[in-house]
Amino acid sequence: MRKTAAAGLAVGLIAALGFAVPASASTGSEAQLSVLHGIPGVTVDVYVNGELTLDNFEPGQLAGPLALPAGDYEVAVTASDAADASAPILGPATLPLAAGVNYTAAAYLSADGANSLKLFTNDTATTEAGQGRLTVRHIAAAPAVDVLAGGTPVIEDLTNPNEATLNLPASTVSASVALAGTTEPVLGPTDVQIQDGVLTIVYAWGSAEDENLALATQTVSVGHSNPGGVPSGTAGYLAERDATMSYIALAGAGALAIAAAAATALVMRRRQEARR
Repeated sequence: MRKTAAAGLAVGLIAALGFAVPASASTGSEAQLSVLHGIPGVTVDVYVNGELTLDNFEPGQLAGPLALPAGDYEVAVTASDAADASAPILGPATLPLAAGVNYTAAAYLSADGANSLKLFTNDTATTEAGQGRLTVRHIAAAPAVDVLAGGTPVIEDLTNPNEATLNLPASTVSASVALAGTTEPVLGPTDVQIQDGVLTIVYAWGSAEDENLALATQTVSVGHSNPGGVPSGTAGYLAERDATMSYIALAGAGALAIAAAAATALVMRRRQEARR
């Protein structure tokens, strides 16, 4: 099923705006698609169904998300100065997009350094209250790796082009990537924020041989389940309520003070008039 150029132009518009629209779970008859350029050293154009969609797309950039009607889309990646999609450096490949699903298409290097394209499905299932989700994707020309949090392996023997997912308490995690079975970082450490009700995706991309390994990050809002208890303390809604009540109390006290001052002035003026 071939889609119109309008969808491609919309992707390009989102890219031009700096990818400021946050990703979220898709609903209804549409899918959501983001595109990651993970091939180092080459600026490319991306064609969708033969139409120029992303112009001068640079390594490390993430475009999207864009809501698209469910269906099959033909994607080809060309050199940035190509006149059309007739001589792609990657593809053409067919991306099947299902309604209500959130995807990321990644152009990347395989383990042996070949240009590759993969469609990842982003896990948008709700998390438990107070938790976020971390997915790590290995799309670098590099051997198997371990992912370490605070120096301790939490994901082991991750190979290209696979992924691993953890549900974690909302917090900031110091994460690094090391060759499998070692603890010496080849990437990081870097602080990764695990947000309540948010899927954070970290991509390891580039080439170990060319010493240009890098990280790219994507976030997708997934929401969380209701907490098991009633909120208490001074966080969240209660903090807002307490702040509002404090404001009301202060405002009331101020009004009373003004009224008292006015009454006092009135009494003093009447006493002065009585003495005359």
